[in-house]
Amino acid sequence: MEINNPNPSKMDRKFIERNRRIQMKTLYSKLNSLVPHHTSREAISLPDQLDEATNYIKSLKANLERMKEMKDGLRGLVERANTSRSYGSKSPQIQIQEIGSSLAIALNTGFNSQFIFNETIRIVHEERVEVVNANFSVVDDDTVFHTIHLTTGEPSAAARISQRLNKFVHDVDASNKY
Repeated sequence: MEINNPNPSKMDRKFIERNRRIQMKTLYSKLNSLVPHHTSREAISLPDQLDEATNYIKSLKANLERMKEMKDGLRGLVERANTSRSYGSKSPQIQIQEIGSSLAIALNTGFNSQFIFNETIRIVHEERVEVVNANFSVVDDDTVFHTIHLTTGEPSAAARISQRLNKFVHDVDASNKY
């Protein structure tokens, strides 16, 4: 066996394998840097890092699906509002979507129904949740589309707020019909 003059193909394989391991380590590090971590100072094993990355990607995918559903729901609300407007109905409509610890509220009212938006904000403040964003856009001459984004903090708050807001809008709609 020659120690000083090793087989060239064996050296090539060792070099190729070493480079492959270095490249894989670099790729694992990049992947691990993209995943948010808890404040743990312990070193995480490679299989655990891959498992964490997989779970994170799955959660992002689920959040994306929820957001798409919410977007489609909000589009449907606008379409229904435009359809009901063409029949002369100005009744308020509300749609509430829960996304984790957040709520997205879509409120469609007549142009002269600012009190509905104000009352919605009052109810939200009574529930002691944080309004992250609230805005509106005028869809046509007599339709205003409001969106309100909230952070609830506790799961039961979302159900309570949804129930109160739906009851309020239903009561306003019922009182407008009579």
